[in-house]
Amino acid sequence: MWDAFLNAVTLFLKGKLFRDFNQVVKQTLIGNAVGAVLMIVLAKVGLPLYVVIPLVSIVAGALQPWLFKDLKYA
Repeated sequence: MWDAFLNAVTLFLKGKLFRDFNQVVKQTLIGNAVGAVLMIVLAKVGLPLYVVIPLVSIVAGALQPWLFKDLKYA
């Protein structure tokens, strides 16, 4: 199992795990940007951080499967 993990990490770092590595980077940046903007907006509204951080984590985490649904492995 450890070998499978190391193999996946090695392929990812070489850019060979996914067919279109640029799409992976783009989708990841979109998810991070949505989370960052949501965090800033909710913090500016005046919500305490102990509410903002879990809420943003749930929303950003729920976005990931939707963003990555069309990714193809090499």
